Amino acid sequence: MSIKEILYWAEGQLEHSSCPRPRFEAELLLAYHLQRDRTYLHAFDNREIENIAEFKKLVGRRANHEPYEYIVGSVSFYDIEIEVEQGVLIPRPETEILIDLVADTIQKENITSIAEIGVGSGAISIVLARKFPNLKIIATDICEIPIEVATKNIVEFKLEDRVEVIKSNLLDEVKTPIELVVSNPPYIANDFELEPNVGEYEPKEALFGGIVGDELLKQIVLDTKERNIKYLACEMGYDQKESMELFFKQIGVESYSFYSDLAGFDRGFLVKF
Repeated sequence: MSIKEILYWAEGQLEHSSCPRPRFEAELLLAYHLQRDRTYLHAFDNREIENIAEFKKLVGRRANHEPYEYIVGSVSFYDIEIEVEQGVLIPRPETEILIDLVADTIQKENITSIAEIGVGSGAISIVLARKFPNLKIIATDICEIPIEVATKNIVEFKLEDRVEVIKSNLLDEVKTPIELVVSNPPYIANDFELEPNVGEYEPKEALFGGIVGDELLKQIVLDTKERNIKYLACEMGYDQKESMELFFKQIGVESYSFYSDLAGFDRGFLVKF
């Protein structure tokens, strides 16, 4: 089969499975299969392709709602490409806004030591470490797979001398002084029904934050405040601003601000204790 023919077939398979961008993802998968970029597919669409059965397996996995990032084993995030696998949350573009907020605070306040709660793939810590050569980071997680994947990515970027990954519930095992905490924690309510590509594949530990959803967020606020750490930046759910603002007032937090994502939804906050 030619490139044109196999793309037509793949698009049909993905369209039938309700994939939101069937043609685009068919091209991405074929480009990955051929180890070429997408422009090659258009320039040489009459060329015959080899190993069609292997490509069809890739399409079958995506048609079964498996995220593209898990299929190819990597994700583009901010200005880097990092490895991901099942058991690790796939970094979202919205989290890049959190990084910019934290980077601005680090620069303005000359911060040199931070902690990340919930390292996942290591995306946040890696980007921040690359931005600030003098920054030391301790990144925590409670699950083995994220710790292994993040460590591998950190080594790949030669940052292991400045980014330490440890197994810890929140900040429990962080023993050194920290000036800022950053986290994209689980903040979805336990009974919320997710799309199949998320709910059936991504780790529940990185998604669900409790019965209401904001329980873990509030615990992170309390832990950071108790440790006398000056700054906390967190991502949150689009519908959690009201509950978090009420919580800040209840525990006596005077300085805080919220930020929105590119779609205009409330997406996170920065606290100064």
